[in-house]
Amino acid sequence: MSERKTEIEYVLPGEIEKRSFEIIGEELLSRGIILPKETEFVTKRVIHASADFEYADTLMFSEHAIETAQRLLLNGADIVTDTNMALSGVHKKTLEKLGGQVHCFMADGEIARIAKESGETRAYVSMRKASEMKKDVIFAIGNAPTALISLYEMIQSGEYKPAFVIGVPVGFVNVEVSKEMIMDTGVEYIVNRGRKGGSTIAAAICNALLYSVGERD
Repeated sequence: MSERKTEIEYVLPGEIEKRSFEIIGEELLSRGIILPKETEFVTKRVIHASADFEYADTLMFSEHAIETAQRLLLNGADIVTDTNMALSGVHKKTLEKLGGQVHCFMADGEIARIAKESGETRAYVSMRKASEMKKDVIFAIGNAPTALISLYEMIQSGEYKPAFVIGVPVGFVNVEVSKEMIMDTGVEYIVNRGRKGGSTIAAAICNALLYSVGERD
């Protein structure tokens, strides 16, 4: 059981995030965890968003994940999310300065119609729509494993190969297997193994990557 805090730590508003990351670093050290230098800025921001240190063990990165994602962002890639919550969490000003935009097609009327007629989820159909975009896309999936399954099927059939996939859906049904499927495609990825994840985590990963290459307001 963690020690109960009994004293308030007074920190200036502009210093709260900095102090939070200092605490994360201290606690990682106390746990004997040394993160890989190349990926630690992503993992720490995910821990910052979740207060969950398990991500230090379960967050997986493909061999060229960081350099690929950073190059895509610098070249103006767009981000597609599977929830409006994730969309709202992405730092749009930083992305726009790099020439990109963030999209979510879940509320699109045409997507809803197709999903109803086909019996597929809107997340599944949304990925098909995103595959028609005429530029590189970073997919940030924090809620729907069917979004990852849709991407996987397009990759396997040769229809489409995403430039990058952030796969962190949360839940119990098809969540774990969908993540493992993406990791076996040869596509560059950041994936959290297991049941944990969520829209907040997807946005945190996007922002960590954005802040690493863009000017942050």
